[in-house]
Amino acid sequence: MIEHDERGTTMTGVDPSRLDDQQLMKELETIHRTRHDTLLYGSNDALRAHNERMAQLEGEYLRRNPRRTVAAGRTREGARDRGAC
Repeated sequence: MIEHDERGTTMTGVDPSRLDDQQLMKELETIHRTRHDTLLYGSNDALRAHNERMAQLEGEYLRRNPRRTVAAGRTREGARDRGAC
């Protein structure tokens, strides 16, 4: 499905805000799974579209989950602590 947003750019897929939580997670899992191949073998246009779609999906996830759990090891301080061992 191709939709046009208010800026006139073409977007592939359903607007992330219209996905329910389960659909959003499925879309995120799929786009992360296909990321490596797109980077290695996709055209510049394919990579650009992938980047845009990933940003849209991740942005929607973050909007819905502003207080998501953040693992201590995934912060700068946590990374520094790992290096001190």
